[in-house]
Amino acid sequence: MVPFPLLQLIYVIAESDGKQVDLYLQQIFKTPNPIIGVVHLQPLPTSVRWGGSLKAVIERAEREAAALASGGVDGIIVENFFDAPFTKERVDPAVVTAMTISIERLMNLVALPIGINVLRNDGLSAMAIASCVGAKFIRVNVLTGVMATDQGIIEGIAHQLLRYRRELGSDVKIFADVLVKHARPLGAETLHAAVKDTIERGLADAVILSGWATGCPPVPEDLELAKDAAKDTPVFIGSGANWENISALMSAADGAIVASSLKRHGSIEQPIDPIRVSQFVEAARRSITTKSKSQSGINSVSQTKISAHQEGGG
Repeated sequence: MVPFPLLQLIYVIAESDGKQVDLYLQQIFKTPNPIIGVVHLQPLPTSVRWGGSLKAVIERAEREAAALASGGVDGIIVENFFDAPFTKERVDPAVVTAMTISIERLMNLVALPIGINVLRNDGLSAMAIASCVGAKFIRVNVLTGVMATDQGIIEGIAHQLLRYRRELGSDVKIFADVLVKHARPLGAETLHAAVKDTIERGLADAVILSGWATGCPPVPEDLELAKDAAKDTPVFIGSGANWENISALMSAADGAIVASSLKRHGSIEQPIDPIRVSQFVEAARRSITTKSKSQSGINSVSQTKISAHQEGGG
């Protein structure tokens, strides 16, 4: 027979598992398992494909944000995705200005928490924009470690970014990629170690796990490993989620950031399709409900065993 104190410990762990994560995400997104849709801004000033009209960029961004909101996402993140090829460090001031104007317009349009990702790794500009416009979080591709990317060698910016956030007096959250897509780590760092370093040494508020490239999902086993290493820190799916695989992926994650599968024909170049957004959100909600029922069942069994042990005088 399992000793009663051990049964109590099992129940306490099961009962409290995820509570801290739930509260943290609930505060920002009003749900413990947020679905975050991505607005990919069209090319901005100084990028090689800049079309010359910021008005056109903003109008498309507004249509996409409206489509995401009507489809039921819990938050939006805005990226300068079409500015590729990216600089690996600080972007031009014109990009910062254009993103600030665009994001402020979106915040006046939709009543959803908004985040910012300034590609490829300009976390300081993202933090500055977010702090000025009232965005809730930023995404940083390389917060800790060293990654070989198509922009060259990118080093972590945790020291500079965390100091800058303090100087700004900001409470903007930092969502950090771990072993980010389109990159390879220098050295043989394991996923478990990378997650722990990102959280414990980089002080990330959440971690993001992606596949090897845009549109490619992470391996479910890797998500489970990341979740185990992250403990109470939220783990997000960072790429490749669609209505067919979201159930398997969400079983080991707290939320998802999704872009490609929400676009017309699933093509990254196309605008967001509100029907595809609704289908994805519905599938995600079903998977979250199933996950919650499963966890409730585990808690119920644990409590039943404790009650039976007490009644039996164990």
